[in-house]
Amino acid sequence: MSNTATLETLHSSLSGDVLFDNLHKTLYATDASVYRKIPLAVAFPKDVKDIQTLIDFATKNSITLIPRTAGTSLAGQCVGDGIVVDVSKHFTNILAFDEQAKTITLEPGIIRDDLNVFLKPFGLFFGPNTSTSNRCMIGGMVGNNSSGSTSIRYGVTRDKVLSIDTILSDGSLATFSEISSEEFKQKSRENTKEGKIYKSILNELSSEENQQEIKNEFPKESIHRRCTGYAVDEFLKSDLFGGNKSTINVAKFLAGSEGTLAFSTAITIQLDNLPPTESIMICTHFKSINESLKATIIAMNHNLYNCELMDKTILDCTKDNRELAKNRFFLQGDPEAVLMLEVSANTLEEAEILADNLIADLDKNNFGYHHPKVYGNDLAKVHYLRKAGLGALANIVGDKKAVACIEDTAVALEDLPNYIEEFTQIMAKYQQNAVYYAHAGAGELHLRPILNLKKKEDVVLFRKITTETAELVKKYKGSFSGEHGDGIVRAEFIPLMIGDKNYQLLRRIKKAFDPNNVFNQGKITDAFPMDKSLRYEIDRSEPTIKTLQDFSASEGILKLAEKCNGSGDCRKSPEAGGTMCPSYRATKNEKDTTRARANTLREVLANNTAQNKFDSKELKEVFDLCLSCKACATECPSNVDVSALKAEFLYQYQEENGYSFRSKLFANNVKYNKLGSKFPAITNFITNTTLSKKVMGIATERSVPKLAKKPLESWLKKRIVTSSAVEKSHKIVYLFNDEFTNYYDAEIGKDAVIILEKLGYTIQAVKHSESGRSFISKGFLKEAKQVCNKNIIVFKDLITEDSPLIGIEPSAILTFRDEYLRLAEDKPSAEKIAKNSFTIEEFLASEFEKGNLDTSIFTNKSKELKIHGHCHQKALSSTHASFSILNIPKNYKVTILNTGCCGMAGSFGYEKEHYKVSMQVGEDTLFPKVRNCSPETEIVAAGTSCRHQIFDGTKRIAKHPISILKEALA
Repeated sequence: MSNTATLETLHSSLSGDVLFDNLHKTLYATDASVYRKIPLAVAFPKDVKDIQTLIDFATKNSITLIPRTAGTSLAGQCVGDGIVVDVSKHFTNILAFDEQAKTITLEPGIIRDDLNVFLKPFGLFFGPNTSTSNRCMIGGMVGNNSSGSTSIRYGVTRDKVLSIDTILSDGSLATFSEISSEEFKQKSRENTKEGKIYKSILNELSSEENQQEIKNEFPKESIHRRCTGYAVDEFLKSDLFGGNKSTINVAKFLAGSEGTLAFSTAITIQLDNLPPTESIMICTHFKSINESLKATIIAMNHNLYNCELMDKTILDCTKDNRELAKNRFFLQGDPEAVLMLEVSANTLEEAEILADNLIADLDKNNFGYHHPKVYGNDLAKVHYLRKAGLGALANIVGDKKAVACIEDTAVALEDLPNYIEEFTQIMAKYQQNAVYYAHAGAGELHLRPILNLKKKEDVVLFRKITTETAELVKKYKGSFSGEHGDGIVRAEFIPLMIGDKNYQLLRRIKKAFDPNNVFNQGKITDAFPMDKSLRYEIDRSEPTIKTLQDFSASEGILKLAEKCNGSGDCRKSPEAGGTMCPSYRATKNEKDTTRARANTLREVLANNTAQNKFDSKELKEVFDLCLSCKACATECPSNVDVSALKAEFLYQYQEENGYSFRSKLFANNVKYNKLGSKFPAITNFITNTTLSKKVMGIATERSVPKLAKKPLESWLKKRIVTSSAVEKSHKIVYLFNDEFTNYYDAEIGKDAVIILEKLGYTIQAVKHSESGRSFISKGFLKEAKQVCNKNIIVFKDLITEDSPLIGIEPSAILTFRDEYLRLAEDKPSAEKIAKNSFTIEEFLASEFEKGNLDTSIFTNKSKELKIHGHCHQKALSSTHASFSILNIPKNYKVTILNTGCCGMAGSFGYEKEHYKVSMQVGEDTLFPKVRNCSPETEIVAAGTSCRHQIFDGTKRIAKHPISILKEALA
């Protein structure tokens, strides 16, 4: 169809935006599925009128609209070659709330968990709970008829939908809600689009032959999770069509229709009372999958709130993830499967009785070899381990991945053991070791073959395995999709699943709603082929990409980017906790997500024909607002470390296009600080003038950090170590005098030396290079590599378990544990140093736990402390080390603030074009929590950037933990 001028005309007629540049089309070409279709454009409507304009445009130009919220679809619902309509940015309002009726009306772009944060004070919540609940949105949940781990107790989304405000394919407005049978008949006589829809449903479903065909071919009624085709079986409950209900609700029919029938603008849902306050999870261990499934039938007699399965493959995927490994505390041995069985009651005593009865029943039937009970906050850790399983699967190194195609088949609970046994036989035939996890109690396991969809032979297997599984599901009269929908991957099999007559019925209903295929073409009816439009070109010649950093652990930088499966964890809101992704939290633009950066890098490296594949304006744009916080290195279940990708991109791009004056200035700050520190007062005055800031490209609102009166290295050279300190010493430690402490925070360095010596440690301060952090962050990787190799030569024969390397600034010392492993030429020495390099808080916390510290030297006075953790500290170390050492003074009350990134991120927050985003990141969580602290409360932050950002944003002075500890000396 149309050319750029036509799309520009569309853009000018909307209040919102329509973008059709290559970058945005690339970002919206994929979701969390295996599919890729380049859309014509991406629209961000602001209101109902905008959507009506889009529908009119699509109708006139014979194109389709693909509705999208968070884009976490596993089946390809959000992929298409029309206009992707993203409502996640503007359709985010609560429109009405009735506490007494326990109902709420909201726009489709509200995140499920954020909704529940709003509802919690009223003792209410929205029950369906997907693994993506901290970023998935209500509109997407309705489109998919999502369910999640709580469905055995609270039902699926369709059960909760009361009414939906829609825009129909002719642009008219219609609200679908529960109405009487008589009213339904009356509406079917109206000469409107809505009336014609009612008439079509009435004509089609009044046929006894059609009713019987539906009963014969649709999944068993006992299977509550069902997303196969349209829910025409829902209509059979009405007395109009042979049922016993005197009402009918088309809104429930729309649930699960994947945006193919109408465009939803407001949804009213039924809420539930919050669950009982006391819960116990029994994590029963099994020696086989089959045993766990037979045990599920017994367990489900115990009124469970959760009944979830994790198999050995999922559990093994969590071993090497720094974040997930913490949540494996309940495991004993090496189980083939673990069932998460949750009971709840109003008192812990009642919950204990329920748990003991369940365990006794399992033991009586000889099911399970270990039944650990999990309590309190630890339940969330086990749930997170299970939820993160999907993303963790993407950590399989190489091109073989656990592929979502037969991912959520559902059968009746009593059929589950036999079904899985037959399914395993199918997989064995294809030499597949399937992955089994998730919703055992609902008769739905997430089953995934391991395939390389870059290879033709595996694409053939993709279809064969999907087809044979569909036939097996049909044998058990199950639902081919229990909760993730048909999308592209399963829609092709709907005629097999429900019979051709029923399929033709669905096509006629689709035509009644949407005769011109305006809404999400190729999904449910007239489906796209399931083995076409895949994310990767089949049998492609893999591009050769040379990088300065060593990405061999992921088999190269391209495969590291390809580990991103699109699950969208980087879109979670600040209320969800964690840090990832600070720039998205500030802008709410998909462009600024971790996912967008990985997707764009994957696309460019695979398809850019330039000699330097990194020479791309699209890459420059997506990486521009990346703060290199490293949260994605741990919070992303696939561990896609975008900070490493960004450093490589900057290096490669700047090698081609040159390095700017400001980048050179920031990267070489050690050289300039060394000069400036000769006359620090003059330097500090000059750098804080408006003119200097403008010349340096620094935001004029910023206060430039001031150089210390003397660098720490000068003090270290002149200091006198007393004989008593040496006699008292029981361990040698090497101090890494990083460039930030040396030139800016020398007093903190002195505090560290004093504390360590008071506690009996001999400090060695040898001459070494800077950390290279500034070089890395600005993409000066050649210089960073030189620094890295120099430091490894200095320390390789000095640093051991008995003589560790201790650092003060987290971002500097942690380069030894992270970037140096990708930069070093002497890898064995780099790895040895990495194992024995610690932040000063880590070192002291470890020594404290071993009983090596004399705590009597600290004050008994009271003080309240609030800790903000540095991003690199949270990603590569732990804020709990700061918490531990600050609790050594016995009357100190210490709290770790639940804050994300501060927003400064080294030079990022100083740069004039990034200042506003930097401050917005700070406002997300950090600044409000600091402002809420009483004046008497001390704010603690290990990072120098964090301390400066806290001052600029709140005018509160934050201190390094070691300075607090030094002040606590009695």
